[in-house]
Amino acid sequence: MIHLTHKLKNHQSPVTTLTLPWEKRIRSRLRVVLDNGAEAGLFLPRGTVLHDGDRLVSDRGDVVRICAADEALSTVTGHDPLTMARACYHLGNRHTPLEIDRDRIRYLHDPVLDEMIRGLGLDVRHDQAPFDPEAGAYGGGHHHHV
Repeated sequence: MIHLTHKLKNHQSPVTTLTLPWEKRIRSRLRVVLDNGAEAGLFLPRGTVLHDGDRLVSDRGDVVRICAADEALSTVTGHDPLTMARACYHLGNRHTPLEIDRDRIRYLHDPVLDEMIRGLGLDVRHDQAPFDPEAGAYGGGHHHHV
């Protein structure tokens, strides 16, 4: 089994890829199967968050590029910035991970949250796409979407 031990700061060419949903990209210890079928284990420092395009290196020098898997998402849109801010407040109050862009908010699909957001007068549609939420104020660096 390949032991993936840390993130690379440079963009070395990967040997293979590892496609993971958000829930697994926030785990520091995890048994995985690389996209080429090889078994591997994540042995990363606690608190490591993997984003689409990150590269990991193994204990034997193999480079693996992280791919964010498509997931069932709810995408919120609206024309009033204040209502969009209220939506972020209410979703954040429920500790919901959010991907925030200039013109939309995304979260992992949840029918109960969808209904709450529609109650604020915003539109919600369902998508299949990679999910890459904000790191949070104490997340050790911010991940900005534009």
